[in-house]
Amino acid sequence: MRIIENIISDRGSRYAVSGGPVADRAAADAFIRDLTTIKKFAKATHNSWAVLFETDGQPEPLKNDDGEAGAGAVILRMLEREGLTNHIVVVTRWYGGVKLGGDRFRHVTAAVRAYLAERS
Repeated sequence: MRIIENIISDRGSRYAVSGGPVADRAAADAFIRDLTTIKKFAKATHNSWAVLFETDGQPEPLKNDDGEAGAGAVILRMLEREGLTNHIVVVTRWYGGVKLGGDRFRHVTAAVRAYLAERS
């Protein structure tokens, strides 16, 4: 599990990104469970995630917004563009009291980009 903390801060909201290889849905669930055993991640407002499984050569997308509507889809699209399969990416947000509107999608995108860049 790779975790990059304090990647973005905007109007009180803070973001982190994490990820790692997963073979199936059970492994993805275990990854989220392990991440949220870390107290600060358990207390986060949102742990949005996506993974693109490859089963018999066919893509099998899985995502969860965790209350941050649309965030899972943003992560999933980036994984599809990157061609990254069997690897979960989680963007964590601690809400700072101010709604970010569309900027939140920019932050999710930036967090995933940072994760992918460090992975290379």
